[in-house]
Amino acid sequence: MTARERHKAAPHARPESAGATASRSITAGVRGERAAGTVAAAPRGERPTGRITAGPRGGDAPRRIVVAGAVSFYLSVGVPEFPLVYASTCTPRWTAAGVSGAAGHIAQILHALGEDVRLCTVVGRDAAGVGIRAELDRRGLLGPGVVAGEESSMGVALVAPDGSRMGLPHLTPVNDVCYPFAALRAAARDADLLVLTNAKFVRPLVGGAARLGVPIAVDAHLITDLDDGYNRPWLQAADIVFCSHERLPCPPETWLRRLFGRYPRCRLACVGLGARGAVLGTRDGRLFRVEAVVPGEVVNTSGAGDALFAAFLRVWLRTRDPSRALRTAVAYAGWKIGHRLPVAACLTGAELAELERAHTPSATTGRWDDGASPKADPGTGRP
Repeated sequence: MTARERHKAAPHARPESAGATASRSITAGVRGERAAGTVAAAPRGERPTGRITAGPRGGDAPRRIVVAGAVSFYLSVGVPEFPLVYASTCTPRWTAAGVSGAAGHIAQILHALGEDVRLCTVVGRDAAGVGIRAELDRRGLLGPGVVAGEESSMGVALVAPDGSRMGLPHLTPVNDVCYPFAALRAAARDADLLVLTNAKFVRPLVGGAARLGVPIAVDAHLITDLDDGYNRPWLQAADIVFCSHERLPCPPETWLRRLFGRYPRCRLACVGLGARGAVLGTRDGRLFRVEAVVPGEVVNTSGAGDALFAAFLRVWLRTRDPSRALRTAVAYAGWKIGHRLPVAACLTGAELAELERAHTPSATTGRWDDGASPKADPGTGRP
C-alpha cells in the first residue's frame, strides 16, 4: 500500500471549547487524512534535485499543502494579571495542555478545513514526544514527514483575564536538527503550496524548496527589519508573506511598500494588526484592510496569527480572491481567541463559511502605492 493510500480520511473528536456561546454554536466535526511512520534525520548537505510544478485543483478537491516547522507540547496557564507579581506559589486561574507550535497549529487548522496536509517536523523520542505523536496520529497528521529527534520542543503560554498572553517557547531541542531535504521534497511532490515557518531547522531547507516550483508562504511573526539576516532566506523565497504589526518600525502600509520593493518574488503581503484586524497588499498596488470581529468573548489570543495565516491560505488557494480570503481569515482568528486552548478549536470548511456569514467583518480597499483614500469593499458593501 502506498503512502498516499494510507493517507485516508479518519474522523476524530474535537475537545469542547470554553469560548462564548456565540462561538460554541459552531461545532466542528473535523475530517482529515491519516498517515503513519517516522524517518530518521539525515546528515546535512543533501542537494535538491528535480523540479515540481504546482497544478491548480478545482472545485472542492482538497489542496495539497506542505507545512514545515515546529510542533510543540504547550501548557497554557491563566494568570491574574501582567506584570506578574512574584510569589513562591500561586494557584492559576486555569490550565490547559495541547499540541501546538506554529507548524502544528497551522497544519491542524488546514487539515480540519479539509485540505490534504503533509506535516514536516521534528518530534523527540522523550515522554513529550510520545504525547505529541499520539495527538498528531489522532488528528491524521502523523506521516513520513515527522522525523525523530532526541528531545521534543515545549512551551508555556501565560494568559491574562483580558486574553493577552506571554509565550515562552523552548525550541532549543529541535533547532539544530538536520531535517532531511529528501523528506521535504517527497512531501512537496504534487503540492499546491509550501508553508515554511521560520523555525531554525527549516532555514537550511528554504533555498532548495524555492527551486521545487511550488509557491511558498511564510509568516515572519515579530519581524523588525526587512534586511534581517535570519529571516532573509524566507523573504527572498516567499510568494506570500505574513507578519505581525507588533514590532514593525513603520506604519503597515509603509512596510508593505518597502517589502514589495525589496523582495520581487513576493506577490501578497499581510500584516496582522491584532485588535484592529489586518491589512493586506498585492504586488499590483491594491490594499485591503479588514476590521477585527470577535463572535464571543476574548479568552486567549495565543495562535491568532496562525489562524489568520492558515485561513487566508485556504481561501486564497480556492478562490484567488485576496479580499474574500482576508475577511474569512479575520473572522476565523476572532473566533479562535474565544477559547482557552485555541489550538484544540478548529472549524470545518462548512462551519467556517457559516461563521463568515454570521460575522462578516467590515472591509475597505485602497492602494499602498499612491496613498488613495480607502473606499468600501464591494465584498461587504460597507465602508
